[in-house]
Amino acid sequence: MPLKRNVRTDLALEARELFKEQELKGGIRGINEPPGVEIENDGNDDIKITRVKVTSPTGEASIGKPMGNYITLEVPGLKENDQDLFEETCKALAKELVKIVRLGPKSTVLIVGLGNWNVTPDALGPKVVSSVMVTRHLLEYVPEQVDEGVRPVCAVAPGVLGITGIETGEIIKGIVDKIRPDAIIAIDALASRKMDRVSTTIQIADTGISPGSGVGNKRMELSQKTLGIPVIAIGVPTVVDAATMANDTIDMLIDSMIKEAGQGTEFYNMLKSIDREEKYQLIQEVLRPYLGDLIVTPKEIDDIIERVSKVIANGLNIAIHEGITLSDVNRYVH
Repeated sequence: MPLKRNVRTDLALEARELFKEQELKGGIRGINEPPGVEIENDGNDDIKITRVKVTSPTGEASIGKPMGNYITLEVPGLKENDQDLFEETCKALAKELVKIVRLGPKSTVLIVGLGNWNVTPDALGPKVVSSVMVTRHLLEYVPEQVDEGVRPVCAVAPGVLGITGIETGEIIKGIVDKIRPDAIIAIDALASRKMDRVSTTIQIADTGISPGSGVGNKRMELSQKTLGIPVIAIGVPTVVDAATMANDTIDMLIDSMIKEAGQGTEFYNMLKSIDREEKYQLIQEVLRPYLGDLIVTPKEIDDIIERVSKVIANGLNIAIHEGITLSDVNRYVH
């Protein structure tokens, strides 16, 4: 059963949940997973890892995502200033990236920080670029000063169309044609359909990314189809829309009333029969004339972006360069 609504992020985990909700509404029970989709769970209470693999066109239709691999790290404590968890998350992210980014010993990697550095919730990509180990020039000009196992990495934060007047995809295509990297890793801020996932999940996909799609501003897709080389996307939800906040609040209220209502009573049955997808769409219609497409972000977003960007940059540094550890990163990053 295809999804009725486009998922507003690149999170296949949310698409899977939407599929299950719709199957239950259709009276279909006992389904473990969408057809053509493989799910693997890993990690612990601090860092929960979900690997979703879409293996067929049936799976594409089931969850509305292209065939490929989607990995989600759920880290509820990511918002907190916990150094031990910070380091564990860096290592966990690096481990997942090694599995999905296939590189040779001399592979050149282009890291692209998508987003607008002037808007904090959208500055994740540029922030990551400022903390990655850029080594392509070092290997070209002073190779004797570079440790063995370090791969050539270059990075760019191309800005947004409103600043540059150039489509991001056009900028990246020009760079790719010039330097011929073996892979692209693109980082972007996302919009979420769940409040509790804002700034607490890191998402990886090997199917590319469409900049701006999370807020309805879709631009040229960055993918192997458009650029001719593998494109790995890393995203973190940093915003939700007002309708999502209202919808989640009402859902929590409904769930609370269901627990209090007697099972089998008319009130209980009425609450259980509420179509939550239709409810979300109704909330959108009611709010739009008053709020437009209002986007909301946490008040501590400055600290969150700073912390999460370092996690992603460190994860990339460890994953791309063989033998590099967290303690080595400061030697290359200024």
